[in-house]
Amino acid sequence: MTGAAAIAPLPWPLRVAANPGYEALAAVLDLALEQAQAGKGAERHALAGEPYQDQQIVQLGEWLDSTAFAVGQACKKAIESTRLPHDRARAELLGAINYLAAAVIQLDRAAGKGAGRG
Repeated sequence: MTGAAAIAPLPWPLRVAANPGYEALAAVLDLALEQAQAGKGAERHALAGEPYQDQQIVQLGEWLDSTAFAVGQACKKAIESTRLPHDRARAELLGAINYLAAAVIQLDRAAGKGAGRG
């Protein structure tokens, strides 16, 4: 789908490096990061100064010994997004990305690899 509208510009410099042609993906991942560290995710999941990989969003899956919780939450958010107005749908989808990131961190920890490093 070439020529599609690009994502709205970020109000800060892009924090995720991207090869040419992947800037839109990097921008979405950057927005998900912002939501996790300063938005709704930080408000609901983090204790003051608590690293992402130590927050309940990751720990719940470890306690249950399964990524099913994080994947299920991501699915729930994705489905809910289909019934919401643009801004709320967008926020739900960014939250889904963060739940999937938690699942990746959990998988990597279980395999003895650094958080998020394959």
